[in-house]
Amino acid sequence: MKLGLIGSGFISRFHTLALQQVKGWELAGLLDRRGSPELAALARRLGVGEPSIYPSVGQMAQAVDVLAIFSPNYTRVETLEEIVAAAAAGAELKGLICEKPLGRNLPEARRLTELAGQLGVPTAYFENQIFMRSVRVQREQLARLEQEMGPLLLARSSEEHAGPHEGWFWDPTRQGGGVLCDMGCHALAVGWHLLTPSGQPQTFLQPESISAQVGLLKWGLPRWRKKLLERTGVDYSRTPAEDFTTGVVTFRNPETGQRVKAQFTSSWMFDKQGLRLFMEGLGPGYAFEINSLLSPLTLFIGDEAAEEVADQETALEKSTASRGLLSVHYNEADLYGYTDEFEDAYRAFNQGRDAFLPFSYGLEITRLVMAAYLSAERGQHLDLSDPAVQQELEDYRPAIQQGRGADQLLR
Repeated sequence: MKLGLIGSGFISRFHTLALQQVKGWELAGLLDRRGSPELAALARRLGVGEPSIYPSVGQMAQAVDVLAIFSPNYTRVETLEEIVAAAAAGAELKGLICEKPLGRNLPEARRLTELAGQLGVPTAYFENQIFMRSVRVQREQLARLEQEMGPLLLARSSEEHAGPHEGWFWDPTRQGGGVLCDMGCHALAVGWHLLTPSGQPQTFLQPESISAQVGLLKWGLPRWRKKLLERTGVDYSRTPAEDFTTGVVTFRNPETGQRVKAQFTSSWMFDKQGLRLFMEGLGPGYAFEINSLLSPLTLFIGDEAAEEVADQETALEKSTASRGLLSVHYNEADLYGYTDEFEDAYRAFNQGRDAFLPFSYGLEITRLVMAAYLSAERGQHLDLSDPAVQQELEDYRPAIQQGRGADQLLR
């Protein structure tokens, strides 16, 4: 199956690394972007394809079977409109992939879902953490206990690191907010997934209420605001975004009436070993815990030797140190679920059906993210079953997303 990537940044590189572990895919096309020649060289070196570099989405759509939208959040709607135009001009696609988040707000996410419907092809919303093998295996191991004792009652999920790579990620008007839009979508999705009883659809549990907070902590300090401005051109004294978020979602089982809760936390101020994914589930009489920083391999690098380390991220994504005791993951693409979500998409598209997580699921995750922003903005616990709240979310754009977050974050 010939794959065309729209985007050539950090996430595209990670997905290219994942492809070397997945059968059936051939990376056949890249858009003419700044990082595309380097990404094409990586694909050839890994043996995952000999991608051609195309000047437009329309031309690439004519040459591949599946298009993957890995471009920046603010380009998503325009990109999919180009794909629809290419299909109208004769491009025949077998599937469409979009990296999280589906949209910066509900109108954008809904527009992407509608455009995908016009294409009439299967879709895959890439939320890699749900595909982590540790997540899947714990469910398999605990299936009997769940059957006998009942499903999980409380899930905790967090993703934390020291901050994004690209400047646009820090700009709330282009990215869609701060860490809540960037990574809170992961934690919200995983919490919902972990609590969902086995065998039920991903949206089986009904979101009933949410209470969320956001804050600008490390990156609101003058020293760090200055560093950010110098490095990215984004001025957090004028248009800040949150670098910390936490909250609780209450879900209701529509069959039993049982209420369960998902706690979520995300931050861009985790100045430790590197990216950490932490998940925990507590059921009646049983539990599990996942911590991505635990590795069977560690390295120690002393001060004198540290000068020879060119890139600390060769050890771990978002690593902030090149010396001392370092955790090393030798297969991060697999650890974080990228390989398994590609395998799922391949099987689904070959069978002419949506992947495990279609665009419609991404729309619902966007709804939860917007509800979290609204709760934090108002400083209120939101009743998600209230028709007035539901209607307000339909067209809601957070003040932070509009570049008006100073009053909320800097007061």
